[in-house]
Amino acid sequence: MHEMGIALEIVEIASASIPEGMKNIRVEKVNLKVGKLAAIVPESLRFCFEIVVKDTPLSGAQLVIEEVPVVAICNECSAEWTITGPVFTCVKCGSGSIRVISGRELDIVSIEIADP
Repeated sequence: MHEMGIALEIVEIASASIPEGMKNIRVEKVNLKVGKLAAIVPESLRFCFEIVVKDTPLSGAQLVIEEVPVVAICNECSAEWTITGPVFTCVKCGSGSIRVISGRELDIVSIEIADP
């Protein structure tokens, strides 16, 4: 389960982003964007996150995941569409020459802290 390694990295990055003078703050939420092609199961990542945040500055924090759809653009006709199935051909001209422009993301968007 690679979600455990990802959860550990999220905690490390989020903990490192807390300024030195604010080490006793409480993190309420960590907001992520995860692409549908990132091969991450959101429920598994949340489960792993809950385990790894114990005894860290993120203890009790909620992991909020926004799933990013797979969007492609055709290299032949420039059509852009959201891919919803296993077929990776242009919906307009049928070309197989496409470029995926979103759906592979794994980004920490923001970290929300509690008011002191």
